Amino acid sequence: MSTSKTWHEKHRSSLTYGDRIADAVANGMGSWKFIIWQTIVVLVWMVLNLIAFIRHWDPYPFILLNLIFSTQAAYAAPIIMMSQNRQNARDRQQALEDFHTNTEAKKEIEALQIYLSKLEADKLDKILAMLEEMKAKS
Repeated sequence: MSTSKTWHEKHRSSLTYGDRIADAVANGMGSWKFIIWQTIVVLVWMVLNLIAFIRHWDPYPFILLNLIFSTQAAYAAPIIMMSQNRQNARDRQQALEDFHTNTEAKKEIEALQIYLSKLEADKLDKILAMLEEMKAKS
């Protein structure tokens, strides 16, 4: 079994704890599950504040809720950008590895074409020699 790592294994092993957190946050916030849960929380928040009998902790226009969303966005945007930047670096590495693989494959195909052309030329030379020999005998 080969001990060399693939580009993907090398990339995963180079991830820092912060990279893993950024990926987890981006994956979580970029999911329908997050959108649905956030929508439920917002609707409950709004309903409780609209129908509260005793105390509205965040009355309409829900300034505290807006502050929470602003804070969430202020932290989420840079974390998601970190994840995207890391993803871009990974994609560049993958493209470079693909380029090297394609270059090596091209070299091998060219070598095979040269070898097959040589075989074809040798075969034609043998056929011509056999024809010349047959012509000389008759």
